[in-house]
Amino acid sequence: MSSSEAAHRRLGIVGAGKAGTAIARAAVGGGYDVGISGSGPAERIELVVEVLAPGARALSTDEVVRFADLVVLAIPMHRFRELGRELFAGKILVDAMNYWEEIDGVDEQLATAGTSMVVQEWFSSTRVVKSLNHLGYFKFEKSRRPPGTPGRIAMAAAGNDRAAVAAVLRLINTLGFDAVDAESLEAGLALQPGGPVFGEGHSAKELSNLISRDLFQLANSKVE
Repeated sequence: MSSSEAAHRRLGIVGAGKAGTAIARAAVGGGYDVGISGSGPAERIELVVEVLAPGARALSTDEVVRFADLVVLAIPMHRFRELGRELFAGKILVDAMNYWEEIDGVDEQLATAGTSMVVQEWFSSTRVVKSLNHLGYFKFEKSRRPPGTPGRIAMAAAGNDRAAVAAVLRLINTLGFDAVDAESLEAGLALQPGGPVFGEGHSAKELSNLISRDLFQLANSKVE
């Protein structure tokens, strides 16, 4: 494997909670070299990573950024603004977060604009892709299947940068799901809580149709 190929098989994850460690386990199983961080020094999560995501590396967040060009952000939604705006400069940033008012507090911007649009605005020097958020960690864990398996469910990736979306679609397939290109970042609205696909398992065709229908309705509401 060339150094370029090895770099493309690296995945960084910021967030060592249930979602972050579930993604890490799946990615390690799919052949990715995974670095994962929590809050604070890497030593704080070494045992957690060893037990819950064996094969992944416990790193600091700064080390995760240096380690991988593809980074999953899987922290509580209310904490993303604690991170420096230029922290992920030049990276592909997968927004795997969800906004829950009872946990994150009232945030009118997140509630109305769609979380990924806000995340992209905050981390303006990154290429944000909304994905890995619309299945809970338990369903994510139990639903993973090899490519071609009958009944394999799908996950979507929404983003404005085509190369960034393509990288996330490859990751989704490796993690055990059929990958659906939801096209624009605005389509991330369909993937978040309250959207038509959140929390449910769908085939690739069903998922694509639901996202398209939601975008159509959104466009019509803007015209009105």
